[in-house]
Amino acid sequence: MRADTADTDERALAHRDAWLLLGTLGLVVLVSVPLLGAEPWPFRPDRVDPTGPFAAFVRATDGEWDTEALRAPGLLAGVLVALAAATVPLRAAWPRWAAVALTAIVVCLLAVPAVVLQAGLRQSTEPWFHTNDSTFQIELAGELLRNGENPYGHDYSRSGMERFYSLDGSVTDETREEQVALRHFAYFPGTVLTAAVWTLLPEPFSDYRFFVLLATLAGLAVALVFPGPLAWRLAGGALIAASPLALRAAWFGTADAPSLALTVLAFALVARRRFLWAAAALGGAVLLKQFALVALPFLALWAWRQAGRREGLRAGVVFAAVVAAGVLPFAVWDPGALWADTIEYGGSTYRIVGYGLSGLLLEAGLLESRTGGYPFLPLLALVWLPVTAWLLWTWRRAEELWPAAVGFTVSMFLLVFLARVFHGSYLVWPLAGIVVAALLAASQRVPSARSHVPGMPPRT
Repeated sequence: MRADTADTDERALAHRDAWLLLGTLGLVVLVSVPLLGAEPWPFRPDRVDPTGPFAAFVRATDGEWDTEALRAPGLLAGVLVALAAATVPLRAAWPRWAAVALTAIVVCLLAVPAVVLQAGLRQSTEPWFHTNDSTFQIELAGELLRNGENPYGHDYSRSGMERFYSLDGSVTDETREEQVALRHFAYFPGTVLTAAVWTLLPEPFSDYRFFVLLATLAGLAVALVFPGPLAWRLAGGALIAASPLALRAAWFGTADAPSLALTVLAFALVARRRFLWAAAALGGAVLLKQFALVALPFLALWAWRQAGRREGLRAGVVFAAVVAAGVLPFAVWDPGALWADTIEYGGSTYRIVGYGLSGLLLEAGLLESRTGGYPFLPLLALVWLPVTAWLLWTWRRAEELWPAAVGFTVSMFLLVFLARVFHGSYLVWPLAGIVVAALLAASQRVPSARSHVPGMPPRT
């Protein structure tokens, strides 16, 4: 009997599921490869001295950021997908191990080379080259914490980070005085804590982007935690881990992936009814990035209805304990510095960038300047909060979890659009929300091989 229906051995994928996975992998390759390595910082180091474990890679690219060297592995991933597709008609069913292995290889070929080249070039020049100011500052904050200094309220104007902004390693007094990022650490305590541990590694692996890379690859792993057909989970994991947004964030140095992976894991654990573990995962996500807070009301409302009052309270205690364990030490250390750096700086001090609402208002002449006032808090209260409350009210009695993921996606997209600062990397959050919603819906509506009983029609 041919395996093109759900009635297959649970160790194999039906033809339909194999084509779904291969089509998704092919799409990821086709969309991502032309964008790999695009728009890097135009650094101008005096010299490049290839050194360290990635010296051969640096020499092979003549000490430059070579997009062809990054896109070639991506095309190889496409060749592997094409070869795998050619084998599908030759087999009654596709082995599950082959599906998992192929997906992991494709994601790694797309994600790893760019981070390796960036880290190799950085080690072969100076620490302020071939990095991003955000991850560079996170590394510095981790080192400060290990040395017993508070990274919040710290002056970074003579840390080496000030040399990043000229792109050639030079520095002026004007940069030290006017670059506001040198006087604020805008990231939540989880980044400091993880960096304090990660930067203990030897160079170049102490580069925080390797931690971000592992979290990016973990997007594939956490997708497998969801219930439902394996092909859907692998396809969803590939979209989370290897979208152009996720790939660029890893090498460029945008540290959303650790928090994002834990947020997706929280949805998966709630779907598995592991409410306490889900609360811990979401607490860790909030410690790493404040965006994860948007998922809290949607998961909490659904979990409260499904788990019952006692289990819901226990989950709330776990979440609060995880967040408090990371935040309270810094809040006690210097509450004013923590607030000024993480809340006040991002909401009112940082210059307006991007093409969200703030950028549109600036271009329309409704805002005076990029460093002037922006009514983020009124917009939050009058637009974002009512829309989020309406989404919660509308889906408060939903019997399935996927509407909560849809609500999270809509609320997150609206939040990043209204924010003072809009980076394209922020869109990885609503993208992940869409994938999570699809995985949750598939787990409810698409029959898996294990759920089919021979002799009975598949569930619909």
